[in-house]
Amino acid sequence: MLELKNFMPIQFLKKEKFTGSHHGMRFRMEKLETEGEDGPRLGVTVWPEPYNFDVTPDEEKEKASFDFSADGIAEGVAWINQQYEEQRARWDKVSR
Repeated sequence: MLELKNFMPIQFLKKEKFTGSHHGMRFRMEKLETEGEDGPRLGVTVWPEPYNFDVTPDEEKEKASFDFSADGIAEGVAWINQQYEEQRARWDKVSR
């Protein structure tokens, strides 16, 4: 299970994307500029290894967005963990 303390703070995400992996699942957090909404959102994406975000087909990615805040990061980490648990067979298959 991934822990919040291992993720970058909001100040980092204002300028950079944060990526990582966990037992066959890759993930990415990033600041999303959204038109017509109240400020930026936190975009969170998971996809199977072995490829990076740019070369993995969009249909293999799961995406969610949260408030661009410390609470949003915590919600994003919880969502990543939920995705891992719900799709564990998918991730374990690619990590072998």
